[in-house]
Amino acid sequence: MTPVPYRVVGRRDETGDVTTLSLSPVTDDPMTFLPGQFNMLTAFGLGEAAISVSGAPRRGGPLEHTVRDVGPVTHALCRARIGAVIGVRGPFGTDWRIEGGPTAVESRSTLGSGTAGGPGDAVVVAGGIGLAPLRGAVHELMARREREGGRVFVIVGAREPSQVIYRDDLERWAGAGAEVAVTVDVSAPGWTGHVGLVTSLLGDAGFDPAEATALVCGPEIMMRFTARALIDSGVGSGRIQVSLERNMQCGVAWCGHCQYGPLLLCRDGPVLPYDKVARLMTQRGR
Repeated sequence: MTPVPYRVVGRRDETGDVTTLSLSPVTDDPMTFLPGQFNMLTAFGLGEAAISVSGAPRRGGPLEHTVRDVGPVTHALCRARIGAVIGVRGPFGTDWRIEGGPTAVESRSTLGSGTAGGPGDAVVVAGGIGLAPLRGAVHELMARREREGGRVFVIVGAREPSQVIYRDDLERWAGAGAEVAVTVDVSAPGWTGHVGLVTSLLGDAGFDPAEATALVCGPEIMMRFTARALIDSGVGSGRIQVSLERNMQCGVAWCGHCQYGPLLLCRDGPVLPYDKVARLMTQRGR
């Protein structure tokens, strides 16, 4: 529960309200994490917020988090300059299971877990800043592709062109052999790409649904429709993973703020197999 001090050693503005921070521990050893996990980041004097790790374990270097400015804590984090010190607690939660091995945190529920293991097609679908928790997974999938083969599809949706994050990564992944497609809800002058919902790209993406596994992150309504479209195309619901977000305040399943039906998402999630949470995701909140 005690934040470890990390120093901001790099920062990059992704959009007008999204910033990626590169962090290095002031005294401790570098953190070990898996793609899909999150940390509690502290803006000293204001509080802390749950932010997914957006880097990849194999790449080494500073710890990376991509933060959207949506409140006092995230505003302070996004404004943190190089040399500033923030607090980090974690890592917490389940991961994307790229290698198909044991999850980072064994769930105490009876949900089981999905997997992105195997040499078949890997389909990554992101909505907006939902690409941040998936970024490390794509790096790992691309590394696995080099070792074992298989195809990687990265399908990204954003509200408008200015909201597309990680443009350099998208170009790099495409240059390395990934099938990358980007769409926006609303076009803008100079945009020559696809316009429409992210689900509109799935039919022509070219993956083999019989062997594909899918990783999905974004607004909950987007994940529901994406999962439905993937299932309709032939992807088994047990081979679809989603990352769920709620009001995570402690990270260790004590406070109960992130309760989602029978789950506490800071412990049992955030990454969960869709077939185990589909019913919860289609229920209206009370």
